[in-house]
Amino acid sequence: MPVVVVESPAKAKTINKYLGSDYTVLASYGHVRDLPPKDGSVDPDHDFAMTWEVAADSKKHIRAITEALKSDNTLILATDPDREGEAISWHLQEALSKAIKKDTKVSRVTFNAITKAAVTEAMGKPREVDSALVEAYLARRALDYLVGFNLSPVLWRKLPGARSAGRVQSVCLRLIVEREMEIEAFRAREYWTVAALLATPRGQEFEARLTVLGGKKLDRYDIPTAEAAELAVQAISSRALSVKSVEAKPATRNPYAPFMTSTLQQEASRKFGMGAKACMSAAQRLYEAGHITYMRTDGIDMAPEAVMAARAEIGRRFGAQYVPDSPRMYKNKAKNAQEAHECIRPTDMSAAPEKLRIADADQRRLYDLIWKRTIASQMAAARMERTTVDIASADGQVELRATGQVVLFDGFLAVYDEGRDDDEGDDGARLPQIAKGEPTEKRKVTPEQHFTQPPPRYTEATLVKRMEELGIGRPSTYASIVTTIQDREYVRKDKNRLIPEDKGRLVTAFLTNYFRRYVEYDFTADLEEELDDISAGSRPYKEVLARFWRDFSAAIAETSDLRISEVLEKIDEVLAPHLYPPRTDGSDPRICPTCHKGRLHLKTARSGGAFIGCANYPECRYTRPLSSPNGEDAAIDGKVLGQDAAGNDITLRTGRFGPYVQRGEATQDNPKPDRASLPKGWSPESLTLDRALDLLSLPRQIGNHPEDGAPVEAAIGRFGPYVKHNTTYANLPDVEEVFTIGMNRAVEVLAAKQSRGGRPAAAAPLRELGAHPDGGPVQVMAGRYGPYVKWAKVNATLPKDVEPEAVTLDQALELIAAKATKGGKKKAAPKAAAKSAAKPKAAAKPKAAPKTKAAPKARAKKAAE
Repeated sequence: MPVVVVESPAKAKTINKYLGSDYTVLASYGHVRDLPPKDGSVDPDHDFAMTWEVAADSKKHIRAITEALKSDNTLILATDPDREGEAISWHLQEALSKAIKKDTKVSRVTFNAITKAAVTEAMGKPREVDSALVEAYLARRALDYLVGFNLSPVLWRKLPGARSAGRVQSVCLRLIVEREMEIEAFRAREYWTVAALLATPRGQEFEARLTVLGGKKLDRYDIPTAEAAELAVQAISSRALSVKSVEAKPATRNPYAPFMTSTLQQEASRKFGMGAKACMSAAQRLYEAGHITYMRTDGIDMAPEAVMAARAEIGRRFGAQYVPDSPRMYKNKAKNAQEAHECIRPTDMSAAPEKLRIADADQRRLYDLIWKRTIASQMAAARMERTTVDIASADGQVELRATGQVVLFDGFLAVYDEGRDDDEGDDGARLPQIAKGEPTEKRKVTPEQHFTQPPPRYTEATLVKRMEELGIGRPSTYASIVTTIQDREYVRKDKNRLIPEDKGRLVTAFLTNYFRRYVEYDFTADLEEELDDISAGSRPYKEVLARFWRDFSAAIAETSDLRISEVLEKIDEVLAPHLYPPRTDGSDPRICPTCHKGRLHLKTARSGGAFIGCANYPECRYTRPLSSPNGEDAAIDGKVLGQDAAGNDITLRTGRFGPYVQRGEATQDNPKPDRASLPKGWSPESLTLDRALDLLSLPRQIGNHPEDGAPVEAAIGRFGPYVKHNTTYANLPDVEEVFTIGMNRAVEVLAAKQSRGGRPAAAAPLRELGAHPDGGPVQVMAGRYGPYVKWAKVNATLPKDVEPEAVTLDQALELIAAKATKGGKKKAAPKAAAKSAAKPKAAAKPKAAPKTKAAPKARAKKAAE
């Protein structure tokens, strides 16, 4: 039987269903080889020779494919139809070189959708692995390695706490940091508008806004103050108004193009708050199940048969008037044809969301979105009537305008309308019937104050959109780039907005000063185009690598003699306008607000966090976070909340790690007075003396344990609130419980922690995923070292990038199978036990250890893609 290799078990299962028992379908579980995370894996001195290593987890999959090839000499590589899929096929071919004999027929097939028709058609059109796509992958991988493993060590040495830099990751981080600096530099400008509630002679009310005052058309800032607004109100109120003109214009709205990768990620973020990684994970599952076409694409065109199927479904569901006279054709925007696969669409247009019964919530929502967008893209345009009514005084000194819109035919809007990134105005509601020359009655005239708003922080959706506009990244990299900068703790996500952390600001400032060319948007976009040229076969990849390395290695060498103090001084100078903005009293913004003698400077802690500190340390211990340059923290720093029973001042302070409370002042006798950080969620502005004293009283003694008489106490630690008895620490769910918990509750929490080696005695599953094929439930559990999936006696830890809420049954089955195969100790069911028993060779695994040791963990701070 021919051996067909795909990436995942889920994809293998679907394809096997279509191909039948005449084929053996196996999964490679993604990439089987990678560059070892150590120096020398890419050698520029030897024509960029690359050393590859088969991952430890991949060896068993390679063995399984090798065993299958012993009984058949046909190997079909059916990985995904993009550059990454081509690379996996190439790696498989290389890793299986010993198993591939002279008479073994090796071929490559691709399909854009996992349907019976698409798979069968692909099997009839085999080809060889595309060398141009493989070379594009090699160039991209080599570039990312050379940047990461040469630039990251510079960061570690020059910026304590910095974790890594990446070719595209650092440019993406720069976008976020620069947006934050724009926001901090922004100064709001006041302006006013005036609106009037008017009525027609028939008593129907409508609203109009002032557009002309004193015979002059108003611009946005022409009414700057409340006094000017009040004069405008009087001007309207003192004049009779009548309708000057009524203009009704027809308008149409055409549907949006079907999804490609970037627009799917943007819309999933807008409508569901779904991150790029979660979106692509759900899309991957839908693709592997055969529900949608391939999800990594820059293409928006649709196969002719899919267009006709969509038109037929529209006519059946909505009627002939919703089907346009001719099919809608969308032109690809992709510069690189290799990325321009067909759009993301359902494989079956008649498979409405309610018909499929998809169990996973994220997959269900995403499929609903894809189906609606695809159907809408082939529907008739929406037809509207937009009406503009101008109302004026007889002397022409005052004029107001009312706008309205009426939908005459909803067209594609019957199915779908795109979300918006930020609040935008609309064209208004329907206006009452009104004619030119009719008088209007003033019911109410209202001035309204406004302030200009700073540019909004990026969401994952708007960041991907901006990256796409700049030509940074490609469909296969958007999600990983956005995820990497969060994993490196350079950026945090708060209410779906991306906010740079202090170390992210430092890294960006360092790179823009010492490696500016390599974080330039144009340079990165141009390099992406060169990589596209390689994938199209029009540029030699080693030529691109050689030119890049010549300049980049010289830039690295120039920083070798830099001292940390020099770097901090330079960054302090560059960031000075944002770190030390002018004070309202005109005083020097760099003078310490506590001692009034020392000057403020940028400093770094061993943890890598940046902060502003007084040069007069240790006599003055003033510090504040880097991210609060506008004086908000200075306003609360040193604020006296009251006195304790002994008469000591209880003050609210701001330090490098945020706000805290302090009892008294530091003296020679007491250099370290009592301090306590404010817990997460506590507002410094609303902190009271009682709350501060509660914090300073911690740890709180609850009493003596009834079993051994040892003290039990409650406190707040680095990882949140907890109770402690001897050496046992048990987390509490709520900070408030630290101040109220009694002995009964404390003993219960401690007992649950101690039972079963520190896990709760009868922990309820976080989620029930469904039944295992061999029987028994598959559950998501909360564990001491993080969430895991459980089946019978097999516990498999969830990867760091997989959220408990997002894991699917298919993913869980993969993890459980891998765990059961890997560690023969856990025998969950007869089938799992049989798998373990069938692998006596597992004992020989330690022989591979020397290879693994060649990449010490201390160096494995992997560079970002």
